[in-house]
Amino acid sequence: MTMALTGKITPYKNLFGPFPGDIFHAPFPVPVHGVSIDDALNGIEKLFKVDIEPQDVAAIMVEPVQGEGGFYPAPDEFLVRLRHLADKHGIVLICDEVQSGFGRTGKFFASEHAGIEPDIITIAKGIAGGFPLAGVVGKEEIMDAPLPGGLGGTYAGSPIACTAALAVLEIIEEENLVKKAQDIGKYFATELNAVKKNYPELIGEIRVDRGAMIAMELIHNGDESKPYPEITKSLVAEAHRRGLVLLSCGFNGNVIRFLPSLTISEDLIDEGIKILSKSIEAITS
Repeated sequence: MTMALTGKITPYKNLFGPFPGDIFHAPFPVPVHGVSIDDALNGIEKLFKVDIEPQDVAAIMVEPVQGEGGFYPAPDEFLVRLRHLADKHGIVLICDEVQSGFGRTGKFFASEHAGIEPDIITIAKGIAGGFPLAGVVGKEEIMDAPLPGGLGGTYAGSPIACTAALAVLEIIEEENLVKKAQDIGKYFATELNAVKKNYPELIGEIRVDRGAMIAMELIHNGDESKPYPEITKSLVAEAHRRGLVLLSCGFNGNVIRFLPSLTISEDLIDEGIKILSKSIEAITS
């Protein structure tokens, strides 16, 4: 079921089929690539006409900021209209905040940017500072619907991981890390745009409007419609050789993502950006 939900074939779905049916993917609004909010919502309406009646839809799942998809933030208007659409048809709205939650985007949850309240939120990663822990948070009438014992598992409620999560929540509050995420985003914006000035034909959109969940697109000849996955792979390899671990993402494989610790110092950011810049210089010279 999990692999059926993801929109990325390689390396997740490849050679792992068949997958369960009645799971449908709709366009995600990415204006820089020509997909508007209306296009995305019209995609859902089309599914309602040709694949499944809306009253038969159990849930709509959305990442407020895409992770593997390319770190594209969902426009606030899109999430608001998606909330209205779900309410209109009695559909549960699930926000996947596994990557975007716990202060990462400058709000405690990224869905707060749009001022919406999901029916269910999935959480993990940032919740326990490295300890393996995940959770599902939802409205009472949904979470209490299963019979006693209907939700859970062998490894549910790990005392050590839960203790770590409580400590993380205290640190987020004490060190004001939600605000720190906003500061990190602004600092990265200055540093990455300075790098972009030296490579305007290679570096496309830099996304820094969601706190410390930052992305940089690599493109051919300054054309946003021409992704450059080959040089993205070269950059990841060169940076690794120089001691900087980078991760790529995006359905075209041309996005470099930055997920710095919310406790990172400006000096450490500077060190990383310097290696990034030298790596770009090395692969383009």
